[in-house]
Amino acid sequence: MAKLFRAAIVGAPGSGKGTISKRIAQSFGLQYLSSGHYLRQDLAASTETGVLAKTYIDRGMLVPDHVMTGLMLSKLEQLSGHSWLLDGFPRTLAQAQALNSLYQLDLVISLNIPYETLKDRLSDRWIHPGSGRVYNLGFNPPRVQGKDDVTKEPLIQLDDDKPEALTARLRHYKEVAKPVIDLYKSQGILHSFSGTDTDRIWPYINSLLSAKMHVQPPDACHTQTP
Repeated sequence: MAKLFRAAIVGAPGSGKGTISKRIAQSFGLQYLSSGHYLRQDLAASTETGVLAKTYIDRGMLVPDHVMTGLMLSKLEQLSGHSWLLDGFPRTLAQAQALNSLYQLDLVISLNIPYETLKDRLSDRWIHPGSGRVYNLGFNPPRVQGKDDVTKEPLIQLDDDKPEALTARLRHYKEVAKPVIDLYKSQGILHSFSGTDTDRIWPYINSLLSAKMHVQPPDACHTQTP
């Protein structure tokens, strides 16, 4: 792939960003950068960024834009000369503007999943805190209930995924995401996909990327055109 290709995926918590991102990375050879993964890494390693982020998390606050921007832009600097896909960043307009000042995105994928589907997915979601591995009791349960498949350590449910916190969390996402989505729409690089089943959305995303990147992915013969 001669030309560098730079993309981002946006969507509410539980929209399937991680699943779709991993399929894109595998099928099209993009470097996959998850802001949540890098933040967990830095928290576990008590890096300067991790220690700073923890001061906000411990107070029940969101990690501010300047911390997340510094974290992710430093990762992108290390990938000079590579094509990549961002997941979880940019999350706010300030983050998107900081990214725009250094990189021109070719494509932004927006996942529009109905509220009820998000609520069902998140309330069934359990996480292995050490690795960030995610399980869903509905469609991707652990082999042993309550235990991570790899380490056998206990799984946890994030406070944010508990039913009482979900409505506020999803409302906040919608408010923060709208200016980001509007920005990319105005640039003509936003492509939205709607549905309740990741496996049904995937062929359309696969077709889009095949056309945009002028490549023939391994499963291109199974894709559809919306």
